[in-house]
Amino acid sequence: MAAPDPEAASVGGDAPAPGMSGGGGVATSGGGRARGTGRALLLLVACAVVVYTLDQLAKLWVVANLTPYVDVPVLGEALQFFFVRNPGAAFSLASGSTWVFSLIAAAVTVFIVWFARRIRSLGWAVLFGMLLGGTLGNLTDRLFRDPGFGVGHVVDFLHVWGFPAIFNLADVAIVSSMGLFLILTLRGVGLDGSRVPSGRRRQERPTPVADGAVPSEPRPDAPPAP
Repeated sequence: MAAPDPEAASVGGDAPAPGMSGGGGVATSGGGRARGTGRALLLLVACAVVVYTLDQLAKLWVVANLTPYVDVPVLGEALQFFFVRNPGAAFSLASGSTWVFSLIAAAVTVFIVWFARRIRSLGWAVLFGMLLGGTLGNLTDRLFRDPGFGVGHVVDFLHVWGFPAIFNLADVAIVSSMGLFLILTLRGVGLDGSRVPSGRRRQERPTPVADGAVPSEPRPDAPPAP
């Protein structure tokens, strides 16, 4: 059997580098990142639309069918409908600063829209989708409900036994997104969907040296290690 000719082997050109196509030498990793970003963005938008729609439909029903400050048992005393108009933040807090929360909600909305293109993790997409839908739900109330633009009162109607505040579905979505944030962070899930093992999350620490001791250095005449 004849030995292969090295010159003949190089006629076809160099082999394509990893991540490059053989024909045109175009990287394929960028397309995978774009697809991941597209899926995450679609999921984020879908979650935001679902949360916002459910929140606004529930508030329309509450305003049309419930009387303010009247308890309506749903699951006995464990869960009741109690219609109030909230001029403050989530869970009826800080009722004297409506316009401040309107500005904060608008800023959060703009940030999520700007930041969304960086997300490739489906878990983080759900998180930001719930946060966006809940923020838009309450912001809509503050912009378009009485007593006026930017200072409108948010419709709250959910009362859970033992919980001191009245809230709505937008508040539930916002708080749920915070819970999901803790879960994803503790599990080491990044925005790109990668997961860092718990062992690698701990930074390596240098070996401690006793007080007054000098770290040993190799002797100049010492033989090299095998």
